[in-house]
Parts: sequence; structure tokens; C-alpha cells
Amino acid sequence: MRKIALSVVLTLLVACSSIDCPLNNAVSAVYTLGGEVTELSAYDTLTIWAVRGNGNDTVLNRLASASTFELQMSYQQPTDELVFCLTDTTDKQIMDTLYVNKTNEAHFESVDCQPNFFHHLTSLRCTHHMLDSVSIAEPHVNYDNTKTNIYLYFHSDD
Repeated sequence: MRKIALSVVLTLLVACSSIDCPLNNAVSAVYTLGGEVTELSAYDTLTIWAVRGNGNDTVLNRLASASTFELQMSYQQPTDELVFCLTDTTDKQIMDTLYVNKTNEAHFESVDCQPNFFHHLTSLRCTHHMLDSVSIAEPHVNYDNTKTNIYLYFHSDD
């Protein structure tokens, strides 16, 4: 009987010691260019930064020849303010600001894992210097980076 009790205790200890935390736990929104402009020119550079309330703005991404990209979202603010700055080969810059309104939902895999935040996109608005419009494709932002969350529609060069 003592061996059975010891076996049960050891089995429970081994079973409880395995931690099933996700390996890829980054939560990022997926942005895709839509409309007539489906890829940025190789000669243009798009720099995207987040405007922080404390004045410490953060560059999130710098890209060229892109049609889709991912950006992490804040988990403290109800609105993310993103600045999109397009620079061409003559160093001419055009900037737009995108406001992403969302709810932040705490997500726990296990008490042993670091908590993450999923998001639900509620609305978008932007300035219209180079951006024609923006739209929500998939409002739930979580670990799934195979679905587009936000479509960006740039003005064509016509």
C-alpha cells in the first residue's frame, strides 16, 4: 500500500511540474495593404512609431517593399496612436497618424506563465495625407498572426 501511495504522489508531482506556456506568445496586430496600392515601393521607406503618453515615442518598424507587417499593441492604453512616415528617395516625408481603439483583455495560460493581453479592436481613425482609409478585417488580436486585423488603403500615385 505504501508503494502505491508513493507512486501516486510521484506521478502527481511529475504531472504538475510540466509548464505548458506558449513558445510564441507575442500578441501583434497584422496590417495588410489593400486597394490599388498593395505593396510599398522598394524606393520608399515606411517608418512606424508609437506615440507614448510619457513623451518617449518608440519606433516599432521600418520597412520597404512590404505588403503586410505586424505591430505589437500596448496593453495599458485603450487607444494606440501610431505615426506612419513614408520617406522617398529625395527624403520627402509624408506622415499620417492612425488611432486604434481597442479593449485589452488579460489572458492567462497558467499561473506559472507570464500573463499576456489579447485585444478586441473597436474602431479606427486616421489622418488622410497618404492614407485614403483604414478598416478592421478581424477585430480579435491574439496569438494567431495568420489573419489580417487591419487593412490600410494608401492613395495611389495617379
